[in-house]
Amino acid sequence: MPTGTEELSDLSAPQRVADLNVSPGLAEDLFSRRLLTERTSTIGDIATHLCVSPAVANEIAESLREKAVVEYQGMDGRDYRIGMTDMGQRQTSDRMRAAAHSASMPVSIDHYRRLVELQRAEIELDRQTVKQAFSDLVVEDATLDQVGPAFIGDGAIFIYGPAGTGKTSLVERMSNFYKDVVLIPRFIVVDGQLIALFDPSVHQPVDQPPELDSRYVLCRRPLIMVGGELSLDMMDLRFDASSGISIAPIQMQANNGILAIDDFGRQAVQPDEILNRWIVPLSRGVDFLRPATGSKFTVPFELKLVVSTNLAPSKLGDEAFLRRLRSKIYVGACSESAFNWILVRAADRNGMTVSAEAAAYLASITVANFGELRPYVATDFCSLALDICNYDGLPRNLDQILIERVADICFVRDEGPMGVVGLGGASDQDVSAPQRQQRR
Repeated sequence: MPTGTEELSDLSAPQRVADLNVSPGLAEDLFSRRLLTERTSTIGDIATHLCVSPAVANEIAESLREKAVVEYQGMDGRDYRIGMTDMGQRQTSDRMRAAAHSASMPVSIDHYRRLVELQRAEIELDRQTVKQAFSDLVVEDATLDQVGPAFIGDGAIFIYGPAGTGKTSLVERMSNFYKDVVLIPRFIVVDGQLIALFDPSVHQPVDQPPELDSRYVLCRRPLIMVGGELSLDMMDLRFDASSGISIAPIQMQANNGILAIDDFGRQAVQPDEILNRWIVPLSRGVDFLRPATGSKFTVPFELKLVVSTNLAPSKLGDEAFLRRLRSKIYVGACSESAFNWILVRAADRNGMTVSAEAAAYLASITVANFGELRPYVATDFCSLALDICNYDGLPRNLDQILIERVADICFVRDEGPMGVVGLGGASDQDVSAPQRQQRR
């Protein structure tokens, strides 16, 4: 909207079946499925499971009683206890053999399209707000001044550079640009097919207003991150034959937020196949999906796509491929000042002390191994040093002797002409920016 709790008066729970904007037949089918699963229940409990108001549940129950599907068994407190008739059990059991779900009440696809459009992000960024979003990291101004314009601009963002320079941390903190919340439907219905959209493993609910229609979940704007596990089937509806419900693709789950692909180029599918799948949605703001039981339909493609990799861009595709990734941000070695700040923060988190001399020594052996300073070395050295101190009962002081012990297990040795090399790809708890702008 952007959505705020003060703007939800028009999204209170409907009090009539007609106001659900789904077919009465679907509403009655979902009610019957839930009741068959419970065997016997109160109308109020069914209403809770279906995420509808008691008034709607009562209206459905009365309609099903008139059709001899449901029978009233008496009062349970101030509510009616109900059960299925023999005919109702037979009819509902037949339908559940084809699709075993007993999902909650969905919203219509038309309503979902309008909802996504109303919830388009409207953010204003300047240097101060960008710095605040990354305040828990050490990030140089040169990088921040690229991230801000890239995020508010159109098109995808491409972040690249060596392993261990903090690209993942940059992406994760981009969600801090959003200060509002959005509504995410639990289920959407298209031509009678249910699509599960809300996923508690990726969406972050906030406090739910009591008057809110329970078919929605109020959440922070999504940040959906995928890595090497990304496959083409994750970008389309995935039909679960046992339940009869389709799972929304990752770009649909990320609508009104961020979709981030980490470790781009390390997926089983080729990079150009991934971008080709989304090239039309990126340009038109609309995606096409096909449910298992119907024809293609459109859904909004309203998100910020962010791609990060530690592979050389030339290995991912040609110039035409890279042109599709509009904003390109190189994240490389950090300055000695940034490295020292990262080390101080990491030492403090691990309850360790570190002197200026020790910091300079760690910087020197890092350059000796990598030819440059990489942020992850500072964080990993403190973590490994703490393990050694706990093992040997040593004071938590990161001095030169302890640094040398950590180096023995942090760096690997190559018997070839390369000599000693660093073990890259470690944690990205802190992040830095490039000193060299040698991209593109």
